Amino acid sequence: MGKLQDKVALITGSDSGIGQATAIEFAAEGADVVVNYLHDEQGANATREQVEAQGRRAIVVQADHGYEDQVERMFKAAFDAFGRIDVLMNNASVDASGTYVADLHIEDFERTLRSNLIGQLICCKHFIRHRKQQGGGGKILNTTSVHQEQPRAGAADYDCSKGALRNLTRTLVLEV
Repeated sequence: MGKLQDKVALITGSDSGIGQATAIEFAAEGADVVVNYLHDEQGANATREQVEAQGRRAIVVQADHGYEDQVERMFKAAFDAFGRIDVLMNNASVDASGTYVADLHIEDFERTLRSNLIGQLICCKHFIRHRKQQGGGGKILNTTSVHQEQPRAGAADYDCSKGALRNLTRTLVLEV
């Protein structure tokens, strides 16, 4: 207990699933949490309530992490509420379209890349800049998938995005 005592974690897509469970566990370990959601405000507020039930503080921020202006707004809300961010967990993503490559619309492929890769890159960029201003430190967690290694038919959009996210994470290890 207390591994994250008085740390601040920003978790994208923390309105449900892995993101929500992580937010609650981080709070149990002592972290305050920035709860991010795209559409599910009710789920995000449920996460906030569960974080607060652990005796920690939480704010809820609606933002599409695939767009830099919205990420900047989300980070500003975090700084206004907590003064800093110590942990970034890039969790938000969309699942595979189920469409085979021959029928896949480029717009759908791009939408998946924006959600599952570009958004993570934007969040990492802003987090790294912030941590450098704070003198270093911090942790980045990028949620990938077994499908970064095990592709599926009808999932080129998702599988490619998760494989690329794995390589972005490896690049970050070299850079920061």
